[in-house]
Order: sequence, then C-alpha cells, then structure tokens
Amino acid sequence: QVQLVESGGGLVQPGGSLRLSCAASGSIFSINAMGWYRQAPGEQRELVATITSGGSTNYADSVKGRFTISRDNAKNTVYLQMNSLKPEDTAVYYCNVHRITYYTGSYYRPIDDYWGQGTQVTVSS
Repeated sequence: QVQLVESGGGLVQPGGSLRLSCAASGSIFSINAMGWYRQAPGEQRELVATITSGGSTNYADSVKGRFTISRDNAKNTVYLQMNSLKPEDTAVYYCNVHRITYYTGSYYRPIDDYWGQGTQVTVSS
C-alpha cells in the first residue's frame, strides 16, 4: 500500500506565504510526475502546478510568479511554496501523482492518478 500525506495548510493573511508538502510512503519503486491541484467551494478542481521526475515544471497562469513547485526524489516528496497569497487562492489543495509504482510483496503494481486527502488553505484578513 502507498499513501500520500499532505501538510502545511492553514490560515494566512493576504500577501502571506505557506509551504505545502506531500510525502508518499510505502514500498515505492518509482514516481513520475507529481502535482498540486485545488478546489474552491462550488468550483471544479483545477491544476495549480506539476513537476516531472526530471524537474520540468508547469504552472497555472493564476499562480505564475507567486508559487513554486519542487520535489525531493530521495524523499518521495513534492512541495508547493506559495507566496503573495490572495483571497482567491483559498481552496482545498490536493497532491496528485500521475503514476506511482510500489512493491506489494509479490509484484510491482502501478497506480495511476493517485490523490492525497487534501489540505485546506484559507487566505483572509
């Protein structure tokens, strides 16, 4: 079994910063692209940023220049540094792995489109 555990959410004032972390645990063999998505109340889930195993990144236009995604492959962890936060950044933020392969004890099993449980980010004065 594998788990994605997110942390770092909370309440912050406009203009403030937060750093989200998402750690994958278990008998992990490989992880390819990782990313962050968010969902505000009444809205659809949307892409925030993604990063490949080689470090190539992609950002939503709304967060370019303010958010930075990074990863530590040795720790199977992806980060999202969020600066200059705005009220419209308020949402539940979800970690996503495009494909994660883990060892079951008998064989290697890939899982596609694997999600974390989400962490709330609230930007308000």
